[in-house]
Amino acid sequence: MTTSNSDILSRIHAALEAGREVLNRYTPGAIEAEFKVGHDPVTEADRAVDALLRQNLLRDGEGWLSEESVDDFTRLDKKRVWVVDPLDGTREFVKGIPEFCISVALVEDGVPIAGGICNPATDQLILGSLETGVTCNGKATQPSQRTSLEGALTLASRSEVKRGEWKEFEGGKLKIQAMGSVAYKLGLVAAGLADVTFTLTPKNEWDVAAGAALVASAGGFVGTLDTKPLRCNNRNPLLSGLLACGPHLREEFLALVEGHGRTAAPVRQE
Repeated sequence: MTTSNSDILSRIHAALEAGREVLNRYTPGAIEAEFKVGHDPVTEADRAVDALLRQNLLRDGEGWLSEESVDDFTRLDKKRVWVVDPLDGTREFVKGIPEFCISVALVEDGVPIAGGICNPATDQLILGSLETGVTCNGKATQPSQRTSLEGALTLASRSEVKRGEWKEFEGGKLKIQAMGSVAYKLGLVAAGLADVTFTLTPKNEWDVAAGAALVASAGGFVGTLDTKPLRCNNRNPLLSGLLACGPHLREEFLALVEGHGRTAAPVRQE
């Protein structure tokens, strides 16, 4: 990175802490939600954190991509782009389920190189970069060192489980736990607090960029469901499903999910 690595991590950390303060003003489970096109909920908290992240993170010459901001395609010409989700897991936030987080990634030349997630409800802040590795609440961490999928704690999308999309994996070798917020699930894998996570449906860059940066920075495996390398700052931010696990599970994991790739279709229009 041209800008110092310590400066980047300091900016992410400060932005997450500021976002945490904003979210703490609201009571999960006691906040009204509106619904966007596609039936995704959005709250006053989403918008407040989005504005604060932009204020704390963005510098001249950098691009911006956020779920709660109108897309500015000048980002496509930028070397460095912030990819953020001010509140990933809004459904859980609205229901008072402690599975949501603020998600921040810095993408350089299409590669997520640094990121952080903060879950105020569980008091977890996971931060890292490709150069420094990953910390959880300030302590160095590493991904799962498990060597077999047998009994591996696997975090699944609560929505996908509810729709029945995980039926074929149930009753097998994986220990499946349904959970909200893909960014939070990826953060837990990066911190070694879960062995595996994957999503069977397309996700937007802001959902996964920070988590992918953290898993890669920790030394874990991260990839897309269609087996293409993860690249961010695309004109269409929709990606195929994402895969993440500890480093020793990669081959067995890829064999397990082989054939589940789906073609991502555009969903966001301004």
